[in-house]
Amino acid sequence: MSDSVLLARRGVLAEITLNRPEVHNAFDDALIGALQAALEMTATDDSVRFVLLTGAGKSFSAGADLNWMRGMAAATEAENLADSQRLAKLLRTLNFFPKPTIARVNGAAYGGGVGLIAACDIAVGVRGTKFSLSEVKLGLVPAVISPYVVAAIGARHARRLFVTGEIFEAELAASIGLLHEVVAPEELDAAIDRVLHFLSKGGPVAQREAKHLALRMSGMNSRSVEITDAMTTELIARLRVSEEGQHGLGTFLDKRAPRWATVDPEKP
Repeated sequence: MSDSVLLARRGVLAEITLNRPEVHNAFDDALIGALQAALEMTATDDSVRFVLLTGAGKSFSAGADLNWMRGMAAATEAENLADSQRLAKLLRTLNFFPKPTIARVNGAAYGGGVGLIAACDIAVGVRGTKFSLSEVKLGLVPAVISPYVVAAIGARHARRLFVTGEIFEAELAASIGLLHEVVAPEELDAAIDRVLHFLSKGGPVAQREAKHLALRMSGMNSRSVEITDAMTTELIARLRVSEEGQHGLGTFLDKRAPRWATVDPEKP
């Protein structure tokens, strides 16, 4: 596919690997575009029955790339809107993909990386893996990924994790629904093979319909998500160019603490 996304075949399984290990598989325009292309290619390939998404190296995905964020901090609201719409399209494509998808969570996932996991049908991760929805620390919100994360973990857990931005581990991720299974690192591939064993017993048409049945019963369909995306992409574009968002992004990129991080909650 490209340097940033690798596409390989193992029988009826298409393996898509985020391949920027030097930056923990962080998102930039090239990775988003390459991942979109890989998904579109495998969606229409009748010889592919299942898709596996994983990361190269020690991380699954660290979310937004620093250089990409620097560019977005300097961009206009319209440019930020177009950028967020590309990510929204990618997540919609993955969420409504016509074949079963598996997230092989080999390491840490932050921000948009959490969104990719939530948009997959099945997610298996390694013990001790760290996760975070840390956007509020930058004066932003996890807007574009929110439909999929809330669908995975529920509004109650989202309300905590969205506002605290705290780091949590795989065991909590499994208890709230982000992961289906947590295994030791050396057991990850065997766990994925077990999932594939059960998937191989289902009819491809039935699996496609079963997946979309579950989505419809939860109130999620492509039209409703497109409407939501129009709101979330506008929201993140507006916040990125806001005074607080500019301050948060600037201090993060400069490795300084934002002004709100110095507030002592125990003092009036």
